[in-house]
Amino acid sequence: MIRTRFAPSPTGFLHIGGARTALFAWAFARHHGGKFILRIEDTDLARSTPEAVQAILDGMDWLGLAYDEGPFYQMQRMDRYKEVIGQMLASGHAYYCYTTPEELEKMREEQLARKQKPRYNGTWRPEPGKTLPTPPADLKPVVRFKNPGEGVVAWDDLVKGRIEIANAELDDLIIARQDGTPTYNFCVVVDDWDMRISHVIRGDDHVNNTPRQINIFRALGAEAPQFAHLSMILGDDGQKLSKRHGSVSVMQYHEDGYLPEAVLNYLARLGWSHGDDEVFSMQQFCDWFDFDHVTPSAAQFNTEKLNWLNAHYIRQADNAHLAGVVGLRLEGRGVAITETPSLEAIIALYKERITNLNELADAAEVFFVDPAPSAELLAQHLTPEARPALADFIAGLAEVAWDAPAINALIKSCIGAHGLKMPRLAMPLRVLLTGQAHTPSVDAVVALFPRELALKRLSSALKSHH
Repeated sequence: MIRTRFAPSPTGFLHIGGARTALFAWAFARHHGGKFILRIEDTDLARSTPEAVQAILDGMDWLGLAYDEGPFYQMQRMDRYKEVIGQMLASGHAYYCYTTPEELEKMREEQLARKQKPRYNGTWRPEPGKTLPTPPADLKPVVRFKNPGEGVVAWDDLVKGRIEIANAELDDLIIARQDGTPTYNFCVVVDDWDMRISHVIRGDDHVNNTPRQINIFRALGAEAPQFAHLSMILGDDGQKLSKRHGSVSVMQYHEDGYLPEAVLNYLARLGWSHGDDEVFSMQQFCDWFDFDHVTPSAAQFNTEKLNWLNAHYIRQADNAHLAGVVGLRLEGRGVAITETPSLEAIIALYKERITNLNELADAAEVFFVDPAPSAELLAQHLTPEARPALADFIAGLAEVAWDAPAINALIKSCIGAHGLKMPRLAMPLRVLLTGQAHTPSVDAVVALFPRELALKRLSSALKSHH
């Protein structure tokens, strides 16, 4: 049974790198009809917060990455970790170490002075025929894992290929601190073992942890899972993705007006490909996903491409669905949405022209809130020569059939009668009705308004700016 997991630490938001890791782990499980598990690694008490846990759950929910089991919390599994540490002490795979932090620091300085790699020197490590020092009475020990001294630890990484590390390079890792709390690398192994995780899919910043974890699995008599380490994501500028790149949190993308479908489709292509396919559903992604097409080199974030995908998904989206999403955004701004003009009709007209939901909300807002065109725009477009044509248009508007073709015919007859070019009337109409100089076809925009509202906005503007 394929079982994957996403195991974030709740010390911040769910960021883009984490979201891609979760997506790949989710898709691999879905591809194989397996299970996807969410685990919250909250043992860093100083930095883990309930708000960060909630931010992770919200991010997963918004993206639609449904987990089959969990969320499991490491803090609720302390008894289990202590039980396994007891077993390892009993089997001789772990030992108590009474070296003080001061002694460790001194050891480190001396090793660096000799140009050696700093590491624990094994004073308290039991060996056949070795007499250990007498434990100091007033000092609480840490527990260290007895790492094999010889040989290599190797694995075939599903992304990076064969990786081998000499055991001599690895320290005897601390698996429990002086106060008895277990450490990260140890908890991860016990969790993956208990949860029967078959494939560990994570960022390549964890590659250095993997040999230590494999050795702990072996000491427990457990089979290590398969590992896939995803390369990092670089920003548009080729630098490591950071807060500076606005990659603070996936929920920031929600606030910035992206559809979750666009973000998922974009993330899927960061370091994985399926021929030249750029636009695909999550069902297709799950059908296609494998590690043969995950690249070991770093993927580069491209905001322009994400914007292009978002615009595509907005154009494809159902107008009623978009009206629901945009309506919530408008309510958040304190805009009261009325029955007419129809928000769905506004969206149908504008969605071809924008790249995110906030722009769509901006476009829709002017239909429900009186616009205040700037003095510059009015001076530029409400010209003395436009006014008579505008007055004729307002008079005709009271009688005309209320659809775009009839309104278009009225505009044409007004500019014909006054010898004007189309923009001379179309521009002031746009500015007075929406406060904006750029809109879709002006006859279609006029037709979206209820007749009374269009007349009210045009005639009051004409009067007040006389």
